[in-house]
Amino acid sequence: MLMQDVRAIVTGGASGLGLAVVESVVAAGGRATLVDVNEAAGLDVTRRLGRQAAFQKVDVTSESAVDEAVRSAVESMGGLDLAVNCAGVGWPKRMVGKDGPMPGDFFRKVVEINLVGTLLVSKAAAAAMQKNAPNAGGERGAIVMTASVAAFDGQIGQVAYSASKAGVVGMTLPMARELAAFGIRVVTIAPGLFLTPMMAALPKEAQDSLGKQVPFPPRLGHPAEFASMVRQIVENPMLNGETIRLDGAIRMAPR
Repeated sequence: MLMQDVRAIVTGGASGLGLAVVESVVAAGGRATLVDVNEAAGLDVTRRLGRQAAFQKVDVTSESAVDEAVRSAVESMGGLDLAVNCAGVGWPKRMVGKDGPMPGDFFRKVVEINLVGTLLVSKAAAAAMQKNAPNAGGERGAIVMTASVAAFDGQIGQVAYSASKAGVVGMTLPMARELAAFGIRVVTIAPGLFLTPMMAALPKEAQDSLGKQVPFPPRLGHPAEFASMVRQIVENPMLNGETIRLDGAIRMAPR
């Protein structure tokens, strides 16, 4: 597939990594429907990007809302070729902290947003992509999921987050194997330390300190670099069933 021909749905598309993907799709000449819970930010993005971008306010943990969002996106764009899952939370909490043991509901919520939400979007997108006519290479679409290096070397306080992202990694190969019959590829990106809105809220000194932990380049990743990886996945049909660490060779310390 070529990015210029893509009709994409991007969760978490109003900011950070998701926004960079939306901007990349539109800049290439494709169309994007961004899905986010932040309505003000989402509408601002669509006003700035014009007709090639649309916004839907959706909670990715609601199966009915996700199904309706995908249906609406397919209708408005005339189809769906790419789904990029960037919606997620990174709330830290120790399993046993000063306030006592972690509430089970906290763990469930993180998993529900990061893992279940990714599954709900991916299955709805795959169902829509199955209806596409295959291109010359037999492709009907691609699904990109976002994990984290925390899936492999999670830090203290990331039990819930690491579990949710490890689940995304675990879904990648079986999902790719199942959807291969329809010409739909599945790839997961596991970013390291990126300059997302959460990171940007930290003092500059803290950002620089974190960036220096990255072997090379010794800085925080730029969202545009994440979007560049998504484009490579879209345009390279041999990328399938894999989790790609996009992290400058960092391996996280315990804390």
